[in-house]
Amino acid sequence: MQTAENIHKVSSAPAPASSAAMTVGHIVSVNGARITGSLVPVGPGAEAASRLNEAVQIGSLVKMPTQRSVAFGIVSALSTGNPSPSPDFGEQWIVEIDLFGEYLLEDGAEAGPGAGSEDNFDLLRGVSIYPGLGDPIFAASSGELQQIYKRPKASNVRIGTLHQDTELPAYLVTDDLLGKHFAILGTTGSGKSCALATVLHAILSEHPFGHVVLLDPHNEYAQAFNGLAEVVNPENLQLPYWLLNFEEMVEVMCSRDEVNGPAEAFILKDAILTAKRASAEDDEARRFLTVDTPSPYPLSALLHNIEAAMGQLQKAEQAKPYLRLRARIEALRADRRYAFMFSGLSVRDTLPDVLARIIRVPVEGKPLTTFDLSGVPSEIVDVVVSLLCRTLFDFAIWSEREAAVPVLLVCEEAHHYIPQDASKGFEPTRRVISRIAKEGRKYGLALGLVSQRPSELSETIISQCSTLFALRMGNQKDQDFVRRALPESAEGMLASLPALRNQQAVVIGEGVVLPMRIRFDDLPEAKRPQSDTASFSRHWQSERGEDGFVAHTIERWRKQIR
Repeated sequence: MQTAENIHKVSSAPAPASSAAMTVGHIVSVNGARITGSLVPVGPGAEAASRLNEAVQIGSLVKMPTQRSVAFGIVSALSTGNPSPSPDFGEQWIVEIDLFGEYLLEDGAEAGPGAGSEDNFDLLRGVSIYPGLGDPIFAASSGELQQIYKRPKASNVRIGTLHQDTELPAYLVTDDLLGKHFAILGTTGSGKSCALATVLHAILSEHPFGHVVLLDPHNEYAQAFNGLAEVVNPENLQLPYWLLNFEEMVEVMCSRDEVNGPAEAFILKDAILTAKRASAEDDEARRFLTVDTPSPYPLSALLHNIEAAMGQLQKAEQAKPYLRLRARIEALRADRRYAFMFSGLSVRDTLPDVLARIIRVPVEGKPLTTFDLSGVPSEIVDVVVSLLCRTLFDFAIWSEREAAVPVLLVCEEAHHYIPQDASKGFEPTRRVISRIAKEGRKYGLALGLVSQRPSELSETIISQCSTLFALRMGNQKDQDFVRRALPESAEGMLASLPALRNQQAVVIGEGVVLPMRIRFDDLPEAKRPQSDTASFSRHWQSERGEDGFVAHTIERWRKQIR
């Protein structure tokens, strides 16, 4: 245990000439990637303690030279080993450090306190040579910080600045970010939407011929990407019913109870297959037809097949599932909310047009497609998401590798589609997103997940995201989930999640050279998503009612006008 006398003896040693070599303590414990050190003020009195506190804060970088390398770590915790009523009585200050990388010295180089501080070095992830007990701990200089987080050699984009030094830019490695999936997680109001907009704007500004599909459940992003985005909604896009596979058709058209559902599904399957075969161009096309093949057929033919099968029944009571199925299809066809799927008397193969518009081929100045799901009926929004994700995945699989177009699929409110509880959500949606997470990178289909409820996400799927943007999180359950899902250890940084401010995040994984705490660059007002909370104080300052607000809203409601 250190006493005031011991501290004075160590502190009386001459301070290093360069601040880059400022000694802050020595190592007292080495446990895997975790180092524990005892801090020592450089010089006597309150001024020395102040200098030490300034140099060693949560998130600060420190270095520990060995005989053949310089190991770098991030301060993750600070404490006192022997609390006393006053620091003047000689407290022992303890620092905990997470090792994250090292710089290997050239043969013959000295491993002194200034090692690596002036050289143009490349930091390697992981540590192969560990510092030993009693070895000194030095504060990393701004020059070393700049070397560690310098612009990557691979394709990259800037998204903000480092927390440790706001003059230093923070970069993402583009191919590793997109090719290995990413997730943006944080509590409501922490700035997830703005973080996503910042990342996408940075990427698309450097890659104007990108292909991004953004599922937008609340119509937040149309304004943020005005001029860069093709805004798709049920009013301006047809997603014909014949694009649905059998599971999706069952979800839309059949009863959802265990008694009637299976019988109706059996009838529907036979009617769909018969309708597709009758509409096929020739025998060659019929050979490859299955109930899931995205091949056009008239809805009238489907109804005709159901009625024909019902006419062959021996008993009238057996007709109930046929009648329910027919009534449901006719109701869908008459419902204006489903016009994007069931309208139109003529049937033609529009799949090439639909896909080309969604994935932006050709780009024509709009590399992003925002799919506004707010106008889709809530009972089939999961089916539409399943259809979009599955169609993109199937298109990626069947594309020739050399000619394939890489696509980024971003799912906002991802916890709705891939919940941790397997009994919730729509199983086909969960299954296809899981396949994209596990296999998408092989076919050039990247996945971005955004959620305000990390603990409700499927842990299996989120673990496939190699880059995590962790924004402010106060819920311990969410923090524990993110900690388990991390692609690499960064316990100290995660401890700061509840204290993060808006525009701040901890970024960890393959998409960055090293784990880092950043502040996102400012977004102009015109590029921000429309996700602000309503201003109660402003709206509650004036009377409403005489402007016909209620009647106008009811008219929009009845006519389904957004």
